[in-house]
Amino acid sequence: MEFNPVALDIMWMLLAAFLVFLMQPGFAMLEAGMTRAKNAGNIVMKNLMDFSVGTIAFAVLGFGFMFGTNGSGWLGTDGFFLSSIGPDSEEGLVNTAFWMFQVVFAATAATIVSGAVAERTKFGAYIIFSVIITAFIYPIFGSWVWGGGWLNDIGPGFVDFAGSTVVHSVGGWAALAGAIVVGPRLGKFTSSGRPLAIPGHSITLAALGVFLLWFGWFGFNAGSTVSGNDLTIATIAVTTNVAAAAGVVGAMMTSYVLFRRFDVSMAINGAIAGLVAITAGTANVSPGMAMIIGLIGGILVVFSVLALERIFKIDDPVGAISAHGVVGAWGTLAVGLFASAEYGGIDGLFFGGGIDQLWAQAIGVLAAFAWTFPTAFIAFKAIDKLIGMRASDEEQLRGLDLSEHGSEGYPEFMGGSRVTGSIGEGVPMGSSAD
Repeated sequence: MEFNPVALDIMWMLLAAFLVFLMQPGFAMLEAGMTRAKNAGNIVMKNLMDFSVGTIAFAVLGFGFMFGTNGSGWLGTDGFFLSSIGPDSEEGLVNTAFWMFQVVFAATAATIVSGAVAERTKFGAYIIFSVIITAFIYPIFGSWVWGGGWLNDIGPGFVDFAGSTVVHSVGGWAALAGAIVVGPRLGKFTSSGRPLAIPGHSITLAALGVFLLWFGWFGFNAGSTVSGNDLTIATIAVTTNVAAAAGVVGAMMTSYVLFRRFDVSMAINGAIAGLVAITAGTANVSPGMAMIIGLIGGILVVFSVLALERIFKIDDPVGAISAHGVVGAWGTLAVGLFASAEYGGIDGLFFGGGIDQLWAQAIGVLAAFAWTFPTAFIAFKAIDKLIGMRASDEEQLRGLDLSEHGSEGYPEFMGGSRVTGSIGEGVPMGSSAD
């Protein structure tokens, strides 16, 4: 049988899509472990529904907005209801595999929000926003970058190879809007505004989630070549791995300097930070520069988590805003600093490329925030007015597993978890990323 390179591309996109799908249970385990046992079922249900309603919303509208004909530079105008895929041609089959690869990205952007608003958000309200972000917010910004939109015309062109900004910062800025609108959990802050730690119920489960995410990220980054014939897959896998490892080290050492102990939750966030940071430039930087990018991402996530709680009084139980929004912005800017033409065809500031690429990266970062945060904030506010975003105090104390789903994540042990749900619980804020 004659070798068909298109078949290899289709196989690679599907394999990468299946790897990225593993990030969904990864997020579910990470978020469940970093929150209390009485909300574990609710966390899992939100992640399940992110992918389910996100798949439908992206099929009906999102994919067309993101990858349809984009003559204006602002959004696609066709390809809705999966009209651009099908078995009748080779192009249709490639588009089918491409859609499968892209829908798992859309679900990733949506599920980032879940952790930031965990333990106090009504399930129905959250699902409405999940539809909005996968059908509208994420795809429209994505069209500006990956759909041939206007950011490609800024200077040498905005570069975000696998989505530090397109996926992660969009999800992070939407999470910021949601956390502000829904407010902090009961007992998170004292009357004077001092943050209290509300420990998650299973650091083991959270660590399992991170390992699943790390594994899935190889599909996320290397799969973004969308070609099994692209030999840069090997380099991308290496830059992804070393950046994640450096992120863990950076966060761990920073936590030790600040708290005089090696904080597990910060190290976990460091892994995510390293992965997010390298995602934009994974195909454009050397492994050595990837280590630096990931290391800085791991350091940055610790300071961002602390600043959000202590200065801005924002409650993010899993550190999603910091790890995805803030570090995603850093990773995108890092392309303009560390990119090397030897690896991806462009040079950053430190490799003789001047400031033009860094400027294009900055415009893209600002555009992501300027689009995502206001639209997400308006959407959350509208949902709040319509049905209410925040669960009642009584529902939060009982746990959302019972109040929203009528079941318990750990039915044999819930007596203990209810005790830990009293108002004013917690210990003084130290090193926990909650």
